[in-house]
Amino acid sequence: MAETEKAEEKKIPGARKAAIFLMSMGEDYATRAFENMNERQISDVAFEMSLIDSITPEMLKQASLDFVGKFEGESRMIIESDSFIKNVVKKTLKSQDADAVLDDIEKKKQEQPFIWSRNINIGILAGYVEGEHPQTIAMILAHMPSEISSEILMSLSDDQKGDISMRIARLGQISEDVVRDIDKALKHELSGAVGLGGKAGGLQVLVDIINGVDKTTEDMVMEFVEEDNPEMANDIRNLMFVFEDLTGIDDNAMREILKNVESRQLTCALKTATDEMKEKIYSNLSKRAGEMLKDDLDVMGPVRLIEVEEAQQAVVHTAKELEADGAITLGKGKDDVLV
Repeated sequence: MAETEKAEEKKIPGARKAAIFLMSMGEDYATRAFENMNERQISDVAFEMSLIDSITPEMLKQASLDFVGKFEGESRMIIESDSFIKNVVKKTLKSQDADAVLDDIEKKKQEQPFIWSRNINIGILAGYVEGEHPQTIAMILAHMPSEISSEILMSLSDDQKGDISMRIARLGQISEDVVRDIDKALKHELSGAVGLGGKAGGLQVLVDIINGVDKTTEDMVMEFVEEDNPEMANDIRNLMFVFEDLTGIDDNAMREILKNVESRQLTCALKTATDEMKEKIYSNLSKRAGEMLKDDLDVMGPVRLIEVEEAQQAVVHTAKELEADGAITLGKGKDDVLV
């Protein structure tokens, strides 16, 4: 598998996994699944469906290992996502509720610039982006989904990584017209979808991107920032949330995270974890589940460090998704401690 294709397999959020699986199973199956969801869940999954034009074997493998054998070839499943979503939603909800969900999906698509980037080959996308002016690259990465920006940042030359990162951190509010023009131009070059809107860059945007890159890129970016602006480097570290930071969250939040993490992924993530981290997780599992996890860890053979880091990043990504949904709180220091 080419490196650019491997990027497609990374960090697929739960709603998108569900969308990929249900679209591969067809409208009738998706309709039955929707009947067991609430309106918000339907809206989230349907929105992800609306962003999918095709399903590669790699995407389906991530979403459902049980069914990957049917799609091991190089061909893609071409999906008429708009008609698929419309039919499934209308079969599931009452007419008025269905129209509200469909309208909400269209609104979300219009509000998010560069959202179409999730459907573009990362290698091709990076090739186009890296030829732009550094300030333009910073603006584009600040507006793209952070997991896509992370992949692109890793693909840039060593000389560009630090410079672009600093520009993202210092990026102010961008005119919606400017964002719309660049979005439209890049989308046209890549035959992508529609997106518009504007937002500021800043430290949190950069932190979201850094949290998704590999350790080499992270160290390189932080070294550059440290030399240019030590105070900013300290602020970035304070904002960054890494796997070991999970030792500081409350037990209820940890249990919620563990419910949403695959056991195999969790085992891999614990391969290099501290004893404190392991104990934090064991103490929030049932006795039987904790013993099974310990046994799995004991019999696990050598694992590549990059696989462990990816598993840890995936756990952190799950935690951040839950925080974004309001399900948990990830404290960062005394200012965020709940009393």
